[in-house]
Amino acid sequence: MQVDLIQEARRQAEICNACRYCEGYCSVFPSLHANRSFSDGDITQLANLCHNCRGCYYACQYTAPHEFDLNLPAALAEVRRDSWETYAWPQPLARRFNTHGAAIALALVLGFALLFAAIKALGSAGGEGFYAVLSHNAMVAIFAPAFLLPLVSIVIGLRRYWRDVGGQRLTLADITGAFGRAARMQDLAAGHGEGCNFEDEDRFSQGRRHVHQAIMYGFLLCFASTSSATVLHYVFDMPAPYALFSLPKLLGISGGLLLTFGCAGMVALKLKSDRHVGDVKAFGGDIAFITLLGFVGLSGLALYALGSTPAMPALLAIHLGAVLTFFLLTPFTKMAHGFFRLTALIRDAQRKRLSQ
Repeated sequence: MQVDLIQEARRQAEICNACRYCEGYCSVFPSLHANRSFSDGDITQLANLCHNCRGCYYACQYTAPHEFDLNLPAALAEVRRDSWETYAWPQPLARRFNTHGAAIALALVLGFALLFAAIKALGSAGGEGFYAVLSHNAMVAIFAPAFLLPLVSIVIGLRRYWRDVGGQRLTLADITGAFGRAARMQDLAAGHGEGCNFEDEDRFSQGRRHVHQAIMYGFLLCFASTSSATVLHYVFDMPAPYALFSLPKLLGISGGLLLTFGCAGMVALKLKSDRHVGDVKAFGGDIAFITLLGFVGLSGLALYALGSTPAMPALLAIHLGAVLTFFLLTPFTKMAHGFFRLTALIRDAQRKRLSQ
């Protein structure tokens, strides 16, 4: 990891530890105040606990022009991004995609090209609906590795993270407590449940919490849609296409709507926010990835709506190309933050349990 980023975050954390004005703002400060000194692993853990709600920055009396020049949300955001890049495997890809929106756009174009080429080369041996364009076996051959290989990469990264932050043997209570906080997006409600200062320093808002929830639950519903279709296909011998009121369609449409509107809302909030209170270098990569994720939802909805028209083959290639790009980039983009933040919450729950 970059030593200068860790050192600057440590300097600011030590000042915050002496001040303690922001105690109770979010899960960062109880964890910060539990230490008298901070190892590199401690700083990495604090960085991944931080949700960049910015309340501490706007409440702080030691920001510029004070000589302490504190900007803890930005310092932790830089360490957080550096930690994802350091723990990612293979590492060079993460350092490219986390900060370069153009690289994500290029990957998307390549994803489209690969799917158009696959459709042209493999075609279909016969089938209904989407399978009339690309066979089921061909889809499985393309997307199974595209899903499993990034999953392996994430597991490798999380194991490295867990080791460096001092993680120990887990209990069920550690895991359930962390999942509960993540499901409620509790830290995005800030200390007293008023919300973030993400959009405007003088205004508390639940907007960022709500769009985060829309994206998270939209993604989970889309994943559930694909999973239910897989069960119907292999267990009940009910291949696609499915009716409008079938489980895969209902889950997919609701998930696609949440994902599309959630990502649009997140982009709007980021464009209104003060960039210098976050990781400036990662802004372009963040916007590009959120746009990609929203496009996955939007193209899926378009495919649902126009699946029985002559536009279906082109829409299928576009949607599957976006999904393929999303899967392959998952360990190397902002998507990784969900896995690392959940792991940080589990480690924090463990810290609380062991300190009792």
